[in-house]
Amino acid sequence: MSKNELRRSVIAARSRLTVEEIKDNSAAVANRLLKHEAYLRAGTVMAYVDFRNEVQTEAIIKETLSRGKRVVVPITDVANKKLTPSQVLSFPGDLAPGAWNIMEPRPECVRPVRPQEIDLVIVPGVAFDTSGNRLGYGGGFYDRFLLNTRPDCLYVALAFELQIRHNVYPGEYDLPVHVLVTEERVLDFRAT
Repeated sequence: MSKNELRRSVIAARSRLTVEEIKDNSAAVANRLLKHEAYLRAGTVMAYVDFRNEVQTEAIIKETLSRGKRVVVPITDVANKKLTPSQVLSFPGDLAPGAWNIMEPRPECVRPVRPQEIDLVIVPGVAFDTSGNRLGYGGGFYDRFLLNTRPDCLYVALAFELQIRHNVYPGEYDLPVHVLVTEERVLDFRAT
């Protein structure tokens, strides 16, 4: 199976989830993340805003704001294949549809944050393996962005169990995640 075939297969499987399954499984994922030591230690958390049946991040973003942590979400610059992290003070009030109709900060709510200030990045993805490798959507936006974070910044992926595959065919420039959280388990790939 090629990367593109795997991508299509997992997106199709994810699209068959019911609204109830997405809601319930997302709540289980959020519950596991919000108790994880890496999350608890992080002062600045970058989160994706979910779309197309991804693990929902609204509850995580709202809870993170309520705990007084700094929350940032990405602004996508499609032309330059670049993500700009921007601080969110009100969720979803600060946001409006952006690239690919994904919610991102409205122009008057853009508050850029340097990638080096982020302690934990919640990374989206199509599929993951049990070694922490990630198959994204094919644009390389996150792989390029993560290169600008601090060496001690943690990359955490949120996924439904159906997104976990034996092999996601990582390429030379694909960055693995440190922690993978699903509705059933937490896999920590950091050396102990």
